[in-house]
Amino acid sequence: MVASTSKTIDELQKQLPLKHDTLLLSDDSSTGLVLVDIVNGFCTVGAGNLAPKVPNEQIAAMVEESAKLSRVFCDKKWPVFAFLDSHDPLIPEPPYPPHCFAGTLESKFVPELEWLEGEANVTMRLKDCIDGFLGSIEENGSNVFVDWVKANKLKAVLVAGICSDICVLDFVSSALSARNRGILAPLQDVIVYSRACATYDLPVHISETIEDAIAHPQDLMQHIGLYMAQGRGAKVVSEVSFTT
Repeated sequence: MVASTSKTIDELQKQLPLKHDTLLLSDDSSTGLVLVDIVNGFCTVGAGNLAPKVPNEQIAAMVEESAKLSRVFCDKKWPVFAFLDSHDPLIPEPPYPPHCFAGTLESKFVPELEWLEGEANVTMRLKDCIDGFLGSIEENGSNVFVDWVKANKLKAVLVAGICSDICVLDFVSSALSARNRGILAPLQDVIVYSRACATYDLPVHISETIEDAIAHPQDLMQHIGLYMAQGRGAKVVSEVSFTT
């Protein structure tokens, strides 16, 4: 099974190749960091219905890289925008099982990022839907994310988080559409950092034992998510470095 999956991914990467760039950020780069749902409910073993049931290398690597990025951005006092998935237990979000209940540890940052809550340059947004851009709309019609981009005069946003093919992809797609409509001026680039993104794993043989579940092989869907983001117009980078 492992060998077969590996062959499938290799063939997929040949047929749907990703262009991985590198990113060098300087003090005048006008770039903000966007963290998507790096919360216990998605990343911490046993934290909730959608959390990994065993330690997961891809998710662990994403958390580690996101924490490194966050530390640099905060040390430099650069803007950070963090989405935190947070739901009313009585309001479902089809097609997913109940998850990240508001007011519980599931909707809180993973331990590696808890320190962000006290940082002055960090804007946190609780969201109750897959797409963080839509989840940023207030009752009066304003959009917290749009306001953040404009207030910080951002020309680019660097995106990290989970899930690459769901919440990350939806946010990236909406942000790119808003950019194209001129809603996010002066934003020019939406950049996805592949090493700081991850998705969940639900192999076929397990999905077949769960009612209404759809298989979601992790490595396969990670590639597809990044490929779709690039196809929508995002830049995908595999390395991020900073000028000294």
